[in-house]
Amino acid sequence: MFQVTKEIHFCYGHRLLNYDGKCRYFHGHNGKVEVQLSSEKLDSLGMVRDFTEIKQVLQTWVDNTLDHRMLLHEKDPLRQALEKAGEPIFVLASNPTAENIARLIYETAQAKGLPVTSVTLWETPNSFATYSK
Repeated sequence: MFQVTKEIHFCYGHRLLNYDGKCRYFHGHNGKVEVQLSSEKLDSLGMVRDFTEIKQVLQTWVDNTLDHRMLLHEKDPLRQALEKAGEPIFVLASNPTAENIARLIYETAQAKGLPVTSVTLWETPNSFATYSK
């Protein structure tokens, strides 16, 4: 099995609903995503997938969809106020935890045709979550 990993960096804010800690308040992160792609065989150029293609496909999506946005649960009571104020947000059906954001990026990579095997989101230099199937 061949594997390649691409790092993507982005900034985002969030808060967790029904959480009894500091993360219930709006706060931000400088996130780092590690996207791992795998293949049993290499293409005609000897690659799993060209790093440039991964960047064009997935980093472009992250930059346009998640970067410098508030990631909110769809039931966040401040969602409408932020939307009304024109603030950039991205809405998730679940709490915007590192685990759920990693799953979102994994599912997006898969939907875009990348042979993704895992996505790790580093929320801080010491804390990360990984999603794989």
